[in-house]
Amino acid sequence: MSRQSVIRLEDYKPFSHPVSTVHLTFHLDPEATRVRAEIAFGAGTGDLRLDGVDLDLLSAAINGVPVTPTCDEDGLTVAAADLPDGPFTWVAETRIDPAGNTTLEGLYYRRDLFITQCEAEGFRRITYFPDRPDVMAVYTVRIEGDMPVLLSNGDLTGSGPGWAEWHDPWRKPSYLFALVAGDLCSVEDSFTTMSGRDVTLKIWVRDGDQGRCAYAMDALKRAMKWDEDTYGLEYDLDLFQIVAVDDFNAGAMENKGLNVFNSKYVLASPETATDADFDGVESVIAHEYFHNWTGNRITCRDWFQLSLKEGLTVFRDQCFSADMRSAPVKRIEDVLRLRAGQFREDAGPLAHPVRPESYVEINNFYTATVYEKGAELIRMLREIVGQDAYDAALKLYFERHDGQACTIEDWLSVFQDATGHDLSQFRRWYHQAGTPHLTVEDRFEGGQTILTFRQTTPPTPGQPDKQPVPIPIRWGLLDDGGEVANGTFLLTKAEQELRVKTAARAVPSVLRGFSAPVILEQKGQPGDAALRLARDTDAFNRWEAGRTLALDVLAGDGDPAPWLDGVCAVLNDQTLDPALRALILSLPTQEGIAQEIALRGGTVDPDLVHVRHQSLEEALTSRLGAEAMRISRAIRPTGDYSPDGQAPGQRALANRLLSLAARRDTDLAREALAQASNMTDRLAALAPLIRAGQAEAELASFHAEWTGTDLVIDKWFAMQTSLAPAHEALDVAQQLQNHEDFAWTVPNRFRALVGGLIGNTAAFHRADGAGYVWLADWLLKVDKRNPMLAARMSAAFETWRRYDEGRQKLILDQLERIASADGLSRDTGEMVGRMRAQA
Repeated sequence: MSRQSVIRLEDYKPFSHPVSTVHLTFHLDPEATRVRAEIAFGAGTGDLRLDGVDLDLLSAAINGVPVTPTCDEDGLTVAAADLPDGPFTWVAETRIDPAGNTTLEGLYYRRDLFITQCEAEGFRRITYFPDRPDVMAVYTVRIEGDMPVLLSNGDLTGSGPGWAEWHDPWRKPSYLFALVAGDLCSVEDSFTTMSGRDVTLKIWVRDGDQGRCAYAMDALKRAMKWDEDTYGLEYDLDLFQIVAVDDFNAGAMENKGLNVFNSKYVLASPETATDADFDGVESVIAHEYFHNWTGNRITCRDWFQLSLKEGLTVFRDQCFSADMRSAPVKRIEDVLRLRAGQFREDAGPLAHPVRPESYVEINNFYTATVYEKGAELIRMLREIVGQDAYDAALKLYFERHDGQACTIEDWLSVFQDATGHDLSQFRRWYHQAGTPHLTVEDRFEGGQTILTFRQTTPPTPGQPDKQPVPIPIRWGLLDDGGEVANGTFLLTKAEQELRVKTAARAVPSVLRGFSAPVILEQKGQPGDAALRLARDTDAFNRWEAGRTLALDVLAGDGDPAPWLDGVCAVLNDQTLDPALRALILSLPTQEGIAQEIALRGGTVDPDLVHVRHQSLEEALTSRLGAEAMRISRAIRPTGDYSPDGQAPGQRALANRLLSLAARRDTDLAREALAQASNMTDRLAALAPLIRAGQAEAELASFHAEWTGTDLVIDKWFAMQTSLAPAHEALDVAQQLQNHEDFAWTVPNRFRALVGGLIGNTAAFHRADGAGYVWLADWLLKVDKRNPMLAARMSAAFETWRRYDEGRQKLILDQLERIASADGLSRDTGEMVGRMRAQA
């Protein structure tokens, strides 16, 4: 069987033989772990086909009788003629090499730890099995080895010197299997559920990291309580465990009862983590816990349904964080992430529907479209049916589908049955790729303000023709006195009108709260955006108005005065959340500017984008003058550090103003660095010095202080490549890649250095193409060891069509070089092939 074959949704068939129980026994050895799998199969039809990759099959038997299956590079087959007519027990022993497994999928051994990562198709690297999400079974696991801590899913049922046994009573697919073994220490707490059960909570870390677990534990307990209060969902085992590991391709994994986390999303203290890090810990802890129901108890029938669990769980973690923090600020942050990742994806050769129709490598579809856009679809459903109906639908979903592997159709059928809404048109959101463009024009006649809405969706690869989708539009009308009307309008056709009685023309405030994931073009009158920035009662649209005014300058030839006037007024509005003021005062990123230029039909010149960005920053610095540091010092929080409440927003505003003031006087940054008592303020003070090329001594001191603390040294690498002046950044990256602390085989460290340069837009897109060659060199090297990491980083090339012909050719030359490399993985091969297909 070819491992390059295309998997298609239309070809789905249930597995031939159902599985009821799985008993696994591991004899751990870094280079020769033996795995005994005893699997109870039910009666079925046809051959028995089991997935398996890089396995050494030592023995196999059916009902105690040895068998010799036909093996290939993707698994093995037992012919139907060799299978019993009824249920049977399959027993196989395999040998694997965890230390030699550099993919970080399946069971691997890194830094004296055995770790598993089985989503999406890693279990097949452990033993032969139908490694697909619709095959659900009850697992019992015995682990034997000389490691002091031996962990797996579920509850501990027995242990002794050199062994431990675990049993998970809940049926689960193989991708949720987990095992971790090594020398670890636990931080323990407990949680009492709404029914009065006591659940033991454990976070496992390396010795010395126990002091950085408190916030993660607190976030976990808050997430458990929130899920009970908001969804009525209670945890269902006696033990919930998290393990923090350093060598991990993803952010975290929701394995039933034993979550495995990238240490970045567990370990946090004021000295080592920023406000953004604390926010990330809270969000990811909640996300993985929420998967216990939306992903584990109810899972996906096949990987095409991935957004069924991920989109819903992202939406749930977004709502949790909004309840824990400032809801308007959280919404803006979510939309910034959506636009930076998903809108970019939808506009290029990697565009795909929320539910794809085909794939070669499923790892390539853990994307912003599946996650972030998938979450937006859930948000729109709630907007369309209302909160009470949404709650009723979710209650029915859990009642009807608990313990099942489901589809998008199952999900939408629940909503139709619970609410009575016809969602046949809404299904298009799952099937159509691309970001709809929503235009709105307004006019006043006959005592009415009339809004005309039009929607179109540009062609995407494989989908040249698009149909209208239902777009919920929250709107308001404003005049100099404030808001005169508001409501929600559901656009279902290519063009529709909304008529509202008003005394005179009112300024439209459209798509409030970003009620749908669309690109809005508002054809109003001069001064409309400035009025929204000054007076809109919707915080999101107030921020959006400032962004619109800035982009008119940065992506066009607009007058900077309206933006400068507006943001300075916002800065001095003490009634506004400091975090919101910091966001409004911040310019769009250079990537965001490039996206806007492309959207307006222009050709992106990264050097010009950089110049315009810096010019507007300088204009704001000039306008504020000494006020910048006066307000910065006044609003900066004092006393003990807290990642909660108003303090993060106050720091954000103080540090934004510091970055502006330090453009004129870097001594202000040095003064702030000397006074900084937490990592947020330290990095904010270092940033202006790095941008100015004046941070050599400070960077050396920072490194000396934090050597050995991996997550902090990751920051040290990232800030240098991301913030260095554009003409120097590639040289900085090339020097740092030879640093003794640069371990390119560790995903966090690799992403810090290489991702930092990619994010330095003008540096990466140098006109001579040197940044492209450098990245391609790294992708080819990493692909041989960790294809998933290489494939995901290759998406840096997906925007190649935005640029001038010279840069396009330079990027395509590197894509061609990668594509023609011997032994290229299917992960990277698929990504590069999709990008080249649009040439």
